[in-house]
Formats: sequence, C-alpha cells, structure tokens
Amino acid sequence: MMTLRTPLLPLTLIILFSTLGESGNKWSMKYSQDMICALKGTTVLMNGTYTHPHSVTVTEAFWYIDPVKGGDTTSLLNLPEYSNRVQFYNDTQQHFSLRLTNVTKEDEHQYCFRVETHTASERWAGTPGINLKVTDLHVDTSQAVIEGNTTDLTCTTTCSLTDRPTFIWYKNGRPLSSSTNPLHLQSVSSEDAGSYRCAVRGYEHLPSLHQTLTVTYPPKNVSVSISPSGEIVENSSVTLTCSSDANPPVLNYTWFKEGETSPVGSGQSYSITNIIAEHTSLYYCVAQNEHGALNGTVTITVKRGQSLSAVWIVVGGGVFLLLTVFICIYRIKKKTSDTNHKETTQTAAPVSETADDTVTPSLSIPLQDDVLYATVRVQSDGVTSIDQQGKHQYGNLTILSHNAATGSPTRNVDDSVIYGTVRT
Repeated sequence: MMTLRTPLLPLTLIILFSTLGESGNKWSMKYSQDMICALKGTTVLMNGTYTHPHSVTVTEAFWYIDPVKGGDTTSLLNLPEYSNRVQFYNDTQQHFSLRLTNVTKEDEHQYCFRVETHTASERWAGTPGINLKVTDLHVDTSQAVIEGNTTDLTCTTTCSLTDRPTFIWYKNGRPLSSSTNPLHLQSVSSEDAGSYRCAVRGYEHLPSLHQTLTVTYPPKNVSVSISPSGEIVENSSVTLTCSSDANPPVLNYTWFKEGETSPVGSGQSYSITNIIAEHTSLYYCVAQNEHGALNGTVTITVKRGQSLSAVWIVVGGGVFLLLTVFICIYRIKKKTSDTNHKETTQTAAPVSETADDTVTPSLSIPLQDDVLYATVRVQSDGVTSIDQQGKHQYGNLTILSHNAATGSPTRNVDDSVIYGTVRT
C-alpha cells in the first residue's frame, strides 16, 4: 500500500498564533506534491513550505478543502467528518504539514494551506493545493478460463499509488510466492481455480476483495457404477450410473451397448428390468459438455437362471423317483416275508419217535407193473438237531427201493446227498 515518505515534523498540534522572522518581501507557498493517490484505510501526509513579508505577523495557519473564491475557508479541525482524524504540524522554519488517518473515498478533495496575519489585507492561501485520491485494490481477471490456456490476474487501483508498492498475492487465503503484478498463469489447469486476493506489502491487513478464477474443462475421470452390486441373475433389474468431473457439469449422458450404433438410453442413469442372458455385454456412457466428451465403460454378465417349468419338472421327477424306490423296497420286503411264511407253514408232518428212530409213512399208490415203490426211512444215529429257526436237521436218509421182479427191498445209499427237509 502507498506510504508517503515525507519526513515527520515535530508532533505539535497547533492553531498557530506567532510572528515569524523576516522571510523576504513577498508571499510564497510550495507543496511537496500536487496529487496523492492513497490506499483506502491508510494514513496520508501532506506537507510544504511557505514565506511571507517580513512586515507582517502570522496569527493563524490551518488546512481547509476545496477553495472557492469568496467561499468558506473553515479549518478541518472544525469539521465533524474530520474529527479525531486530522492533525496540523508547523515549525519555525516555516514548514507545514497535514496528517489524515483512515482515509476513505469521501476524503477526496483538494487540500490547501492558509495563513492569516494581524493585517486583514495580508493573508495567503496556497492554491491550487494537493488533490487527494483514494482507491482500493481490485483483482482483475477473466472469470472463466479454459483449461490449457494462459491468463493474467492484475491487482488494479483507480489511481496510481504514489509510491511503488510491492504486491502480495493470496490464493484461497494462502500467500503465493509470486509478487509480480500482474500475476501470470501459464497453461491453466483445474488446480489453478480458486479465490484470489492481492495486497500491498506492509498493508497486508487491507487486501482486495476476493476474485474467483473459474477454470472450465471437458469431462474427465468418467466412471460407471452398477446397482445393486454382486451377481446379476436373469429376471432381476440393474441400474447403471455414470459420473464424471467436468466444468461446466455434464448435462448430456448417452448410453450405448457394444456392437450397436444406436444409443440404448440417455440420462445419468440407465436401468434394465427383467434382465436376461442376452443383456450380457459391454456398456458405455458418453459424458459430454461444451468443451468435449469422454466415455466410461462397464461389463454386465448375466447368470442364466432356471425357468419355473424346469423347476417343476425337476421336482416332479425327484418325487417320482422316490416313490419308485419306496415301491420296490416295499415289494422286495413283502416277497421276502411271504417266502419265509410259506417255508414256515410247509414244515414236515409230526414224526413219531420210536426206539429205533424209524419213521415209516404209509403210501397208498395203485399198483402198476412199471411203478417202483419206495419206502423212506429216516434213521438218526444221534439226537435229531434243531437249527436256530426251529427246523429239524436229519442225519442220514436211507431209501429202500422195491424190485418189481423180486419184490424185495433194495437199499440205495448216496452219501453225497444231504436232505434237509422231508415233506409229506
């Protein structure tokens, strides 16, 4: 910010009533500068020197504003808008100065120094005086810059600051290393976007207002998400959502299926209901704004599911198979039970035990010449045994054959044959 480099004079607030020494034979007044450009909120010093005829005595010296011939020349000390903000300084060397603090746009006037003497005809006003201009800081730049282009940010004022200030730049509240004005940004990227301010070194507490730099760019980081996530089965529904980073934001989303030239949908989301295996494919969305377009892809894999009729066929076949097995088991068990029952009921007739353990059944068969008659005797050399099922076990079986010619019985023994059960 602007600082006046005027040497400080003795800090004596005065309404000057004094008689100065011999200074010559005429009036003269010279200001150190005729215009000051001050930064809003800073302090301004205005100063100069004067001479007067040696024959006059100075009774009063003060500063006033906007001289008008025949107009009011009220001292700034008596104006309420300058109360507690203005101070006058003077010394015996006829130097004078004005100190004005916290200047604002309302302080833009022409400031003049006036000297009064004991003689009404001997008074002097230094006109024209010093013109004061008050400015604030403003960051001037293009509000929107396309990524990759070049731009400048300039810290501007409404007037040229009296001193040559050093500027400080801030981005998002943090100071930048560059102190040049303008601030040059080469090949702008999205990272350069943000809020910028400038200030004058030494007056960092009086920065400019925020200025936002917007960087526009085509879509990037395009991605596609699937909802719900996980395995996709037939007859279910899925929604594809496309997202991207772009400025301005993408408003035009178009969906395509691989191998097809016509779009299958539009909008940021695309839904497929009652999905089938034929929907298996690569899908991609095209995100587009005024600066360009970019694709995002995703692959949908649909798992084939069984139809309801197929399920019923499988269930019915399973039930039929189980019934068949049960029926077969039942029949096998029933057949086995019938066989055991039949064998049990077809046991040998009661046998009369004699001392020689001979059983002789009576047979009544018509006699014929070609018929052989046999008597079956069962002899046991020991005790007839009974197996675990209660059946009799017989030791030896002797078959006596009758010869038709002689009529005499003939013993036929076959030791290789074991007869288990005799039924009568």
